[in-house]
Amino acid sequence: MNISTKFGKKVKEIRLKKFLSQGKLAKILKLHPTYISGIERGVRNLSLKNIEKLAKALNVKIKDFFNES
Repeated sequence: MNISTKFGKKVKEIRLKKFLSQGKLAKILKLHPTYISGIERGVRNLSLKNIEKLAKALNVKIKDFFNES
């Protein structure tokens, strides 16, 4: 599994724990819901700025996206 796929799975895991839909997260980030879907499927290559925004929106630390559970 590549890093984008691992990252996306972790984003989805955290999002679901926070009881957020892809649509709600997209609204918070001012992004299209298909962008969130792309992140979670590992087909998007995020910039560091967007990783930071995502961490803030989910109220987690950036390192949390890379921790194995």
